[in-house]
Amino acid sequence: MTMSDPIADMLTRIRNANTAKHDTVDVPSSKMKVAIADILLKEGYIKNYELIDNGNFKDIHITLKYGETKNDKIISGIKRISKPGLRIYAGKDELPRVLGGLGIAIVSTNSGVITDKEARKLKVGGEVLAYVW
Repeated sequence: MTMSDPIADMLTRIRNANTAKHDTVDVPSSKMKVAIADILLKEGYIKNYELIDNGNFKDIHITLKYGETKNDKIISGIKRISKPGLRIYAGKDELPRVLGGLGIAIVSTNSGVITDKEARKLKVGGEVLAYVW
């Protein structure tokens, strides 16, 4: 059975593993998911990720990040915004600010998948994929 929203599946797996205080989570790989994992790594929400070849397909092995104890979560929330049934686009002047700039919005632009802060610097808009805070 095919999945209708693989990005939402990735974000849900990360959210569930974070809530259950797991150290790692595996997600089926795609270019978009690797770009999202790269943003989460650059912004400090995850420790690292690596691509694992499982024969016919590849997985992204994500290592989650916690504070002093596992009760101190770095990712306190992650939400899918643009969905296959309802795409959400934002122009360069309407890019969202997550928690007044404390979180990030992941935006798919013609310059690649970037954060809302980078999109403001480049003065480009695009599809708002997710919020992370």
